[in-house]
Amino acid sequence: MKLSRKIALLQELGEYLVYESPGWLRAQSQASQENPWFLPSFIRVSVHNLREQMLQAETLHDWARHYAIPETRNEPRTVGLVMAGNIPLVGFHDFLSVFISGHQQAIKTSSKDDALIRHIVDWLVQQEPSLTGEIRIQPMLKNCDAYIATGSDNSARYFEQYFQKYPHIIRRNRTSVALLDGSETAMELDALADDIQLFFGLGCRNVTQLHVPEGYDFVPLLEALKKYGYFLEHHKYKHNFDYNLTIQIMNNQYYMTNGSVLFSENPSPFSPIGVVNYQFFREPDKLSAISDPAKIQCVVGHGHLPFGQAQKPGLFNYADGVDTMDFLKYL
Repeated sequence: MKLSRKIALLQELGEYLVYESPGWLRAQSQASQENPWFLPSFIRVSVHNLREQMLQAETLHDWARHYAIPETRNEPRTVGLVMAGNIPLVGFHDFLSVFISGHQQAIKTSSKDDALIRHIVDWLVQQEPSLTGEIRIQPMLKNCDAYIATGSDNSARYFEQYFQKYPHIIRRNRTSVALLDGSETAMELDALADDIQLFFGLGCRNVTQLHVPEGYDFVPLLEALKKYGYFLEHHKYKHNFDYNLTIQIMNNQYYMTNGSVLFSENPSPFSPIGVVNYQFFREPDKLSAISDPAKIQCVVGHGHLPFGQAQKPGLFNYADGVDTMDFLKYL
């Protein structure tokens, strides 16, 4: 299929996803049933962001032109995709990259996020039957020319060994942090609350650690986070919150809470569900306060990614800073 037709089809996909046909609504319902972390409202947020950031024809044309993607690829390779499942449609950018690049793809979906991507693939093939051989969902990936795999640090070691003979991109655990200076407005703190709690904080672009100046007043941010107090009605989140609160109390650790999220001083950028770590900084260069930059997906704050934008990555925002399209271009 020609590139121009693919882009037109993706534009149609964006309209279809927000129209919410009966079939798409059933897929969303199935996804929520199979993965309790996938609230229907969070699926809608993810779909809205994909449509606005990745499924606009003009933006897609600009993206393809930047990499000089040909109208038709004469010798397409087969790229195996191992998708994650921590937030709804988290693997869509990889799918989109391979699709636009003109290569074929074999997809191993995550058991935690199968229904959504499977429905999208089925819809695309229904619109263009010629895509049947170009996009395949498979239980196992074999005989591919290259691989892109996303998982934990433990699974990455397995991927490195299994795919070492092939061109590959292997992604590991990452998270995001916020750098605050105390001048943030109420509107910015409200947006930061979304960066922290959207998708229950399970995404690599969710803020899990705050870097703040000494004497920082946490109360306004704790107040902003109260809009997510309904998380306590979610049994899995409440279990995690209660467990981590108990750990703080038993270890006699200082903590702050608004009743539905905990703030704990901790040097680790990674925090458990229901907890936001924080550290105080003294250095003029606040970035020096980040203990392990290699583990950071994005930084939110003044002079960095604007508040409220962490979960709205665009086409050029590549996971782990590895340019997927550049990798695909030279296969």
